[in-house]
Amino acid sequence: MSDPSATVSPAQPAADGAGSAGAPTYLLVDGENIDATLGMSVLGHRPSPDERPRWDRIASFVGTQWGAPVVPLFFLNATSGQLPMPFVQALLAMGYRPVPLAGNGTEKVVDMGIQRTLEALRDRPGSVVLASHDGDFIPQVEALLGDDRRVGLLGFREFVNLRMTELAGRGLEILDLEHDVQAFTAPLPRVRIIPIEEFDPLRFL
Repeated sequence: MSDPSATVSPAQPAADGAGSAGAPTYLLVDGENIDATLGMSVLGHRPSPDERPRWDRIASFVGTQWGAPVVPLFFLNATSGQLPMPFVQALLAMGYRPVPLAGNGTEKVVDMGIQRTLEALRDRPGSVVLASHDGDFIPQVEALLGDDRRVGLLGFREFVNLRMTELAGRGLEILDLEHDVQAFTAPLPRVRIIPIEEFDPLRFL
């Protein structure tokens, strides 16, 4: 995954943000999916540590924008029986709760864990933010919409599942990891549609 630095506490809410009083915002990170999309679709190679997202920035962004304490859950595939302990320790230092899951080797344990967590959150107060591009979570995300909560999706906009983007009309907030969250330390080599009001010709000269 990444080699994040523990520089920001993710559980600091904004003083004037929106959110249900006393209710947290649950941040669910599909680390495998974010890493694979970054490597295969954006960079074209396995990301180096300095090319990966800063998980502390992501948690801080969610706390600031949603205006509530953040409960950040980072799902890991531990089917091999081994954990990347330096990475796990860094997550713990930033306030993340690692969720290492194991299966029989053929199960998509991270997807299954996130799906079950999204389903469990239907009966709990608080907002939900999912960091993933995976369409396997559409039913669970859709079921969260329409209640008195905010639901967000973090990813690279051009790679978000099409059916997931259609849920924006029902209240799903889709945010870009690079341009909205500023989760990277250097610009990524992306080709994306640019709204004319955001166009800066100097970036192309």
